Amino acid sequence: MKLSIKSLFSALTLGIVVLTTGCATRTQMAFEDPAEKITPTSAPVYLLTATIKNNYKNNQPTLTVTHIEKADAKNSEDRLNFLTDAAARVETVNSKNGNTYFLRFQLPAGEYNLVGMTSHSRSFPIIGTFLTPLVTPIQAKGNGVYYLGHIDATVRERKDNEFKAGPSIPLIDQAIIGASGGTFDIVYSDRLAEDEKTFRSKFKALEGIEIKKALMPAFDRQKAQKWWEAL
Repeated sequence: MKLSIKSLFSALTLGIVVLTTGCATRTQMAFEDPAEKITPTSAPVYLLTATIKNNYKNNQPTLTVTHIEKADAKNSEDRLNFLTDAAARVETVNSKNGNTYFLRFQLPAGEYNLVGMTSHSRSFPIIGTFLTPLVTPIQAKGNGVYYLGHIDATVRERKDNEFKAGPSIPLIDQAIIGASGGTFDIVYSDRLAEDEKTFRSKFKALEGIEIKKALMPAFDRQKAQKWWEAL
């Protein structure tokens, strides 16, 4: 079965949690192996930080997958599910400050879309799912390491037809965590001066490597809304 992230989200609305299965290419983050090195011929590595917070309910999202697709994605090989590894996490579960992640994507040169992020909230017996729609272009320009920026994604109460912070089903779980009744406020910013220190302390492969900026364009809520409505 080869499905796009949109099809996967539709499946979630039927109560089928399949975002981390074989419907897209499961991909490890760069530097997951502490011995990994950057060489002159290495594919570009893109760095991104994200803070995901729930101001609507007490259940804080825990990021599990970041979804990236080639701009002209046609099959599962063009759709990459980057699994959040232990090194990415800088989190305090159920903290009002949310959870922050240091993400690393190694991509062959080309044009891509940062489609979204899937998070979960688990507090037995409640297991819920959040989806943060981003639908933002990124471009791997050449060898080296590039900083995309920081994402603040905060759940608040949804109004009118705003995109939901997650699927509606299962009804009780999704309502309790605030996914079906909430939406995400999303802001991109440049925090390289702060984030670079943590990236370098966590990942030895970055020692002596220049981190160049390749900041994403401002989050386009209207574009994300249209993407959500088309699911």
